[in-house]
Amino acid sequence: MNRDIYDTSTDFAQLGLRSSVLKGLKEAGFEQHTDIQAKLIPALLNGDDVIGQAKTGTGKTAAFALPILQRLGKRREKGAIRALILTPTRELALQIDASLRHYGRHLPLRSAVLLGGVPAAAQIRALRHNPDLLVATPGRLLDLMQQKIVRQDKVEMLVLDEADRMLDMGFVQDVRRIVATTPKQRQTLLFSATLSREIIDLEASCTATVSYTHLR
Repeated sequence: MNRDIYDTSTDFAQLGLRSSVLKGLKEAGFEQHTDIQAKLIPALLNGDDVIGQAKTGTGKTAAFALPILQRLGKRREKGAIRALILTPTRELALQIDASLRHYGRHLPLRSAVLLGGVPAAAQIRALRHNPDLLVATPGRLLDLMQQKIVRQDKVEMLVLDEADRMLDMGFVQDVRRIVATTPKQRQTLLFSATLSREIIDLEASCTATVSYTHLR
């Protein structure tokens, strides 16, 4: 007999997720959490700043997406980008945005995605709909920031996804400039396949208090 995901004995429910988020997960076909999700979701729901070491395919997108949706879904703040997710490639940006839409389908939240390599007109139009969550590649976001089309002064949660790849692709200065425009009082999450000294230095420049999580 299949277990109902709303039952508190089920895996995701034990992590402290609300019924509206659990419903979206079930409809997306997820009922069993991964190791990184079990370790990070409670910490993120607690408001901790986190460095997570994890490779692609371990479930890290859900590990940060679900706590973001839960926190932002408690209330809406019209006209403010409250969560910013930076990722190195357009493919990852689109995947993350799709996941947010799937998991958050029962929440009154809007997301938008900014990425390079395509005309910006449609992305600018999406910003006019006042998204709560923004997924972006650094170059396109910085370009629209310089045009004063987008601002991050209300961001409550900042995610640096695949930070090692962003450094390898030469985005480190863009990332630092973007981070500098977000509030100091926010939750910061950094995910990387490796935790080199450069990655730790980047995180240290983004937040004063870091809870380190190592996943092998």
